[in-house]
Amino acid sequence: MKDISCKLLVIGAGPGGYVCAIRAGQLGIDTVIVEAAKPGGTCLTIGCIPSKALIHAAEEFEKVSHMAEGTSPLGIATTAPSLDFGKTIAWKDGIVSRLTNGVSGLLKKAKVKHVSGWATFRDGKTVEVETETGLQVIRTETVVIATGSAPVELPFLPFGGPVISSTEALSLDKVPERLAIVGGGYIGLELGMAFAKLGAKVTVVEALPRLLAQYDAELTKPVIKRLAELGVEVLTEAKAKGLSTKGDALLVETAAGKDVKIEADKILVTVGRKPVTEGWGLDQIDLDMSGRFIRIDEQCRTSMRGVFAIGDVTGEPMLAHRAMAQGEMVAEIVAGHKRSWDKRAIPAVCFTDPEVVSVGLSPEEAKALGGEIKTGLFPFTANGRAMTKLGESGFVRVVARADNHLVLGIQAVGNGVSELAAAFGLALEMGARLEDIAGTIHAHPTQGEAFPEAALKALGHALHI
Repeated sequence: MKDISCKLLVIGAGPGGYVCAIRAGQLGIDTVIVEAAKPGGTCLTIGCIPSKALIHAAEEFEKVSHMAEGTSPLGIATTAPSLDFGKTIAWKDGIVSRLTNGVSGLLKKAKVKHVSGWATFRDGKTVEVETETGLQVIRTETVVIATGSAPVELPFLPFGGPVISSTEALSLDKVPERLAIVGGGYIGLELGMAFAKLGAKVTVVEALPRLLAQYDAELTKPVIKRLAELGVEVLTEAKAKGLSTKGDALLVETAAGKDVKIEADKILVTVGRKPVTEGWGLDQIDLDMSGRFIRIDEQCRTSMRGVFAIGDVTGEPMLAHRAMAQGEMVAEIVAGHKRSWDKRAIPAVCFTDPEVVSVGLSPEEAKALGGEIKTGLFPFTANGRAMTKLGESGFVRVVARADNHLVLGIQAVGNGVSELAAAFGLALEMGARLEDIAGTIHAHPTQGEAFPEAALKALGHALHI
């Protein structure tokens, strides 16, 4: 097979990799991208997109179920719904297919050559790709490593049989009657709440004192309350110890030191993700590491000249939109543009019920920096649009410096607040002050009105509370 030479080689076609390749192609850079699976990576194929499809289906099913019970305050009554879960999964797969095909089309439009297979480094300028038709050698001037991440497997709960990762959870052929979840982070709770709405009996086992520990406790209170309403059993400060002999239960040590057995048809392990740093020849290029991750500078350069790394393989936060921002920046740097980026404005969203959004610093993090701060919180119980959507649980909170009112962080929890992440990120990116947010006219009635109201509260003159 004839060798390929290019100016830029991107290894991995996840959100970071494919965005980098598309932007490089747009800039006229001779670009090759290598991916063993379909383009789109974890996010498009087995993560963000399919999980949000399942979450939406679960929300709709729960709504109709309440209408059948006659408990809907809207006055709508219907017969009991039924669920064809196979059809739900097929719908989800259709969305994934449309998006991955779309990415392929965008790569082609940008004149990016796509090589399907697994890449392995020979050295910093040469890789070998195992393709269906043989070994393909690619020589390049610059490399971008975008190999992503994979679910963490527990040695005492290896994947297989009833023990599944999020990947398998999104492709089940039926809703499990009993689902045990090991790990109370965003992945476990997003999927756990969805399956609870679809009829599963869900138990969450978390080793830490509380769920969603990456968010402050004030933000997660409405989520914890909703878990109880859905009948989800939560065990905190509890340790999963393994699978029962029959494989029909999860063995757990509770906070009190008592051994219990949680009967389960499926055991979903969601204790985090690890960077994919093995199997592609990292030892051949000897990059500096930062723990498990590839060490990079503020422009995603590694310790080796001509080698960049982006996305989950470079560390936290492991978010698709972080990888995309890095990929776009690196492509422009390779093209000779002056580029940088600021990770402080990256939104983190948890698609639980209600949803959680955080951008920038929490009140505790802001206080830790020193200096006085101002906070303003506006509850959705005082927001007209939230009332009309039966979504009064939650609030918007703004954190700012006390001296010059520079906004340091914005958080929200509530129905549909993920869509407010754009406004929150924009405010931080542009260096907004409390007066800027309070002075921006928001349409009425919208949930977004809670944003300027929170800023007004921090300034001491809230209007609607």
